[in-house]
Amino acid sequence: MRHTKSIFFKYFYICSAVILTSFICLGAVLLLVSSQYFTGEKRDMLTTNLDKALTEARLAFQEGGEIGLADRLHNVSVVLKSYSSASNADFFITDENGQIVASGQVLGLKNTTAGNIPVSFLEKIGETATYDQSTLDGFFKETHHTVAQHFYDMSHVSLYIFATSPVSQQDASVVNMLKLFMISIIVVLIICVVVVYVATLRLTAPIKEMAQTAKKIGEGDFSSQLPEYEITEFQELGHAINDMAISIGSYDKMRTSFVANVSHELRTPMTSIGGFVDGIIDGTIPPSQHKKYLGLVSTEIKRLTRLVKSMLNLAKIESGSTKPEFKMINVIEPIANSLFSFEDRINAKNLDIRGLDVDRTLIYADNDLVHQVMYNLIENAIKFANDGGYIAFEFEKIGDITEVSIANSGDGLSEEELPLVFDRFYKTDQSRGLDATGVGLGLNIVKSIVKLHGGTIRVTSVEGEYTKFIIQFKNTDEN
Repeated sequence: MRHTKSIFFKYFYICSAVILTSFICLGAVLLLVSSQYFTGEKRDMLTTNLDKALTEARLAFQEGGEIGLADRLHNVSVVLKSYSSASNADFFITDENGQIVASGQVLGLKNTTAGNIPVSFLEKIGETATYDQSTLDGFFKETHHTVAQHFYDMSHVSLYIFATSPVSQQDASVVNMLKLFMISIIVVLIICVVVVYVATLRLTAPIKEMAQTAKKIGEGDFSSQLPEYEITEFQELGHAINDMAISIGSYDKMRTSFVANVSHELRTPMTSIGGFVDGIIDGTIPPSQHKKYLGLVSTEIKRLTRLVKSMLNLAKIESGSTKPEFKMINVIEPIANSLFSFEDRINAKNLDIRGLDVDRTLIYADNDLVHQVMYNLIENAIKFANDGGYIAFEFEKIGDITEVSIANSGDGLSEEELPLVFDRFYKTDQSRGLDATGVGLGLNIVKSIVKLHGGTIRVTSVEGEYTKFIIQFKNTDEN
């Protein structure tokens, strides 16, 4: 069995990973930016102070007057020491050979590897302040921020002034800042994890509720309904599941009713057939009555045949196995053919046929299926029309729709019966009295065929006056 993970843990892990990754990226960016910032700040500070120190050092050389070089260099060292103390850096001056001749000695130059600045580095220094971040070609054991400038004293002796500060001082500041940042990250991360955990619980709770409800629906409990949710997607899904439960419940009731109705419709004629045949076999029915009862058996068998045929037609339509052959047809033709089929019954009831004196009325439909629709509706109209009454047809074109109406005079339908006439096996009390051979599927088949054509059918009625079926077909082959 494949191992699965819940959406809760997946969502929680993803959110936590995103937050942690974001903090790591933020820390890396902060480290880079802060390092560049401190480097820039240190360079600017050393450059500014070097320029001031050089100015005062030159003055110290000039103010020395007739005193010796050693005394002048001592005065310069005092100046450099003041700047070294103020800048927390080493300020010193070397001759052209790199030997230190004056120094502030704040940091003490304890990290040097040799006594002199390498000449190779001195060659890089110009008449303006030059910044470098290195070991001064091996003079220091560790990397230093260095700003240096070449100048001449009053005796035109070539000298170099340096301002240096170990990078480790900057690194210590960055490390302290990162420690503070890490402490903040840990605190914020804990808060975020708690918030994400709670939010994930709340976010996935509706999914668990939907899963439980769907399971109940799968077990046959179609009364289960989901509440309203604040999140739009969950609300839409909840409505879909609720509608699905209602639809499945409705179909389940229809299935139960269908099975019960089919069982009843099959049992009644089969019971009659069995009774008549048993009566003939055991002699209960005398030979003189055999022909009569065999006729009844034949009638019941035909009724069973019609029921099975109607059920098969309905099953084909609803399963989609019936593929209509759409084309432009004149709807008058299937109506006329159906009327000819019922000519004897129409004449027997002396019915007046109205509304067929019209021109060709074209619809986009399957001719055989439309014939079945008209046949069923006309048979229904003849059955319920009163003696000496009428069957009236109306045709109206409304844009790309053609509306066909079939009305019959008679007792009509009650308000309670109107919503039920298209249900399977539904028969009005009047229908049961007028025609015991019907199976109650005709109008349901009509509705299914009309729906297959993308049309609509509805019924209106006034008790004691008429019943009218109105069908809408497309009259163009444009989709």
